[in-house]
Parts: sequence; C-alpha cells; structure tokens
Amino acid sequence: MTVRHDGLAVEWLGYTTIRLAGDDTVVYMDPGRYGVLTGEWEPFEEGVGHPPARDYDARDGDIVCVSHVHHYDPDAIERVAAPDATVVAFEGIEGRARERDLRPLADLPYEVRQIGSADQLGVEGTDIWTTPAYNEPDGPHTRPDGTPYHPEGFGCGFLAVVDGTHCFWPGDTDVLPGHRTVETSLFCPPIGQRFTMDRHEAAGLAATIDPDLVVPVHYNTFSTLAADSRAFAADVASAGVPVALDEQ
Repeated sequence: MTVRHDGLAVEWLGYTTIRLAGDDTVVYMDPGRYGVLTGEWEPFEEGVGHPPARDYDARDGDIVCVSHVHHYDPDAIERVAAPDATVVAFEGIEGRARERDLRPLADLPYEVRQIGSADQLGVEGTDIWTTPAYNEPDGPHTRPDGTPYHPEGFGCGFLAVVDGTHCFWPGDTDVLPGHRTVETSLFCPPIGQRFTMDRHEAAGLAATIDPDLVVPVHYNTFSTLAADSRAFAADVASAGVPVALDEQ
C-alpha cells in the first residue's frame, strides 16, 4: 500500500523503514532490520500489521537517514540506496557499530554525513533537521531496573523537507518537550509501546502538533511491539487530525 500526501508517495515497509518519494527526491528512514526487506520476517500474528516486503531491492534512495545503531543495517542500506546516495547517520552509530560487529559507516560505498541530535544540514537541496530521541530514566519505557532502552545521546529523530513537504520521524523515543513545538505536514510516530512512546502518547502528540497527516510506524513487527493501530487511528481522528494506516 502507498499513501499519497502533498505530492509524496509514503510507504511503510515494516519496522521503521519509511520511504518518502517526491518528484525529484527519494528519502528512506531507518531501512531494514528483522528481515523486513528480505522477506525473512513474518508478522507475529496472521493479518496483523504491515505485510513484509519481499526481496526489496529498489536502490533508488537519494538520501538514507539512520537514527541510531539499533536501526543501522548496512545490507539494508545497500538495498535502498542509489549508487550516488548520501547516508545521513547519527554520530553515535560508528563506535557502537563496531561493538555490535556491524560494518563501519566508513566502509559503506556512499557519501556518509554524520550528524548530532540537534543539528541541521542540507543534502542536494533537501533540508534535514535532527531532534533528540531517548527514553526518560525511570520512565515508562525502561528496563526493569529503570535504565532506558535508549539513553539520552543514543540517537535522534529526523525532520526532512522532501520536495517541499515537512516529514517528521521522531525515532525511538518517549514524547519529549521539544516534540510539541515541531511543525510538520507528515508525522510518522512509533506506536509499538515498550521501547518508545505508546499509541496513547503518540496520539496525544499528534493532537498537539496538528500535522496534515499521521502515518504510524514501528509496531507489530514482533510481539513486544504489539499495538492496536485502529484504536490509535480512532484517537487521532477524534482530535480532528487525518490519519492513514499503511497496512493490510
């Protein structure tokens, strides 16, 4: 399924892989992991969530954004990136990639630009801003001992202007104060509970920032990300915000 919005084709390919395609630019957010591009993943419950992409190998991305090491998948980047693509990667990935036995960013066959959690850069006419992304210590999205799955400084979110349309993927994060001031046309929040904001928190944030369209992601890839997307959509719609579910 492809969602059309403000001249863009918006696709959620599973987990956190988002494809944003305008007339002139294709941007991917956090491609890969857990077999969503290779067909190795099956939904944890029949008929729930987004169907897996089968052997996805488009190689059409002008820009590939990677928010943190949990979503860094070098092989998936090669499946989505055009030969002359630019990879925009959170600066904390490089050291942690080595710890996780992942190919270093420097070994990718693309221009790689590293970015912090509150920065701005331009890539071939596309403006990209980053926002902090983390779980609050002792908050609702932490390990049993209270430590966050994503501590402050571990990753970022992305606000990208794709062919004139502002698109916001906040990354793996709680709802943070700065999120409430983001101005965006397209909002793609995570709603899969446990590791990020849940559907209730994401719906509240959507009502606050009032985008032109909400397309939720990061849910139902596996059981710990289970979320009632239709209940989320109903909550968002009741606040007067349009929402589309890119799923079966």
